[in-house]
Amino acid sequence: MTTTPPDTRAGAVAALADRHVGELAALDPCLAGAMGIAGEEHRLTDYGPEGAEARTALARRTLAALTATPPENEADRIGAAVLGERLATEIALAEAGAYDTLLDTLDGPVQRIRQALSVLDQGDHTPWDALLARLGAVPACLAGLRDGLEHARRRGRTAPLRQITRNARDCHDLAAYLTRLPTGHGAGPLRPALEEAAGAGRRALAGFADYLTGDLAADANPEDAAGEDRYRLGVREFLGMRPDLADTYAWGWEELARVRRETVRAAAEIAPGEPVPAVLAALDRDPRHQVTGADAFRDHVQHLADTAIATVDGTHFTVPEALRRIDCRTTTGEGPAHYLAPSEDLTRPGTVWWPLPARDRPRPVWAVPSVMFHEGVPGHHLQLGLTTLNTAGLNRFQRLSSELHLGHCEGWGLYAERLMDELGHFTDPAHRLGMLTEGQQLRAARVVLDIGLHLRLRIPRGTGFHEGERWTPDLARAFLLDHLGLGPESFIDFEIDRYLGRPGQALAYKLGERAWLEIREAARRREGAAFDLKTFHARALALGPMGLDLLRTELTR
Repeated sequence: MTTTPPDTRAGAVAALADRHVGELAALDPCLAGAMGIAGEEHRLTDYGPEGAEARTALARRTLAALTATPPENEADRIGAAVLGERLATEIALAEAGAYDTLLDTLDGPVQRIRQALSVLDQGDHTPWDALLARLGAVPACLAGLRDGLEHARRRGRTAPLRQITRNARDCHDLAAYLTRLPTGHGAGPLRPALEEAAGAGRRALAGFADYLTGDLAADANPEDAAGEDRYRLGVREFLGMRPDLADTYAWGWEELARVRRETVRAAAEIAPGEPVPAVLAALDRDPRHQVTGADAFRDHVQHLADTAIATVDGTHFTVPEALRRIDCRTTTGEGPAHYLAPSEDLTRPGTVWWPLPARDRPRPVWAVPSVMFHEGVPGHHLQLGLTTLNTAGLNRFQRLSSELHLGHCEGWGLYAERLMDELGHFTDPAHRLGMLTEGQQLRAARVVLDIGLHLRLRIPRGTGFHEGERWTPDLARAFLLDHLGLGPESFIDFEIDRYLGRPGQALAYKLGERAWLEIREAARRREGAAFDLKTFHARALALGPMGLDLLRTELTR
């Protein structure tokens, strides 16, 4: 494939985007930490009404300036489209009041506070003065969040009870984490101040949890579902596209049925004649697929990460030297593994975080390889690491805004799992079954449940599950736990809370994967014998994260 390199000289749009990132980091230090921006490590975000309004005002100013700034070259044209789409969506969400009652159970303010602290938690290399400042800011940050929630309540807007309750639990988990923060190694003379600040943070978290369950819960929104208007905004926010929701719901059922058929065939390779749940239970009990202890688990996933890099480098991808190491870490708590891209200055490596239960017992790992392909290489670590390094082709907003383009990012992660299957890298049938059950099946079910729950849709006939009934959280729980055989129960409960607390986010994986596959197939048909997979991947990733509609436009241009 022969292409003309775009003009990547920095233009006026790039300068505007760079300036916007600096101002956004100052207004949202927690987001800045996730984005890898240095300079705001001593602060936390103001989640009160004034802080929210300041961020919306910045979005309006930048969008107005962007509209008045003509692109000077091809890089500016693409950069303007990416930034403009995000700013317009952010403003629409603010005007719809989407941020007023934000108690997201996956990536809300409480979870962002924990992440802002954990990115500084680097053992002997911890920046103790920054950690002390952020610990000291926890009480004021929570007070601001409470002001924001009260401001919304006075206008008749509150979060649903399940979001309030889950966030109270997360406050207690965060307080426990503060107890374990490594104030002993290397803290030196700051140790007493760190322990005092951690104690104040724990007390503030306990008080905020009591406020949530003992006060705000009394006025909780009785409706879990977002409704169609809010849901469409969520899909736009996380995917950068506006799909036909009825068609997407029907496709989700079809895709789920396809994956389940493939899962049955994969399970039969391991234990012919046995039902899938029995095969999964046997794998969970199999000592060959178990690891005990957080340190042993971390070593296990680190080995998988290192092996994947060595496997794909030079074949279907090129892995730059700066990305040939992933920092695999564990933490206590619930939820999925997640990836944090390298910091802008590369002082923080790309990191995969694995939440583990506090109890030290054997952990099944037969599904872990597919997760590492997703989170590591050729998944997020390669995708977002290349983006961070691409200072010649992308402006600062494009390089650092992966957190705002989940359809692109999570779609690529799921595509990476499927790609490694296509390329024959699931040599152990158990590992491939893990990819199908915890990767493909769960993500297809999310399409069905996310749309079904928020739009209160009926379950179609022919599905074999409560046909004709409208979705409820209890039905969704039974669907995942009993009908699909997924678990454990605590994970399923987290999943249901997650869907209902973050409208549209659960679509990012499967719809993003579908977009990547369709775009690749269109390129293959267009280029015929000249199509080269490695070249396609390099060109696609060089564009940086963006909305899925824009990605399709640029890669079919």
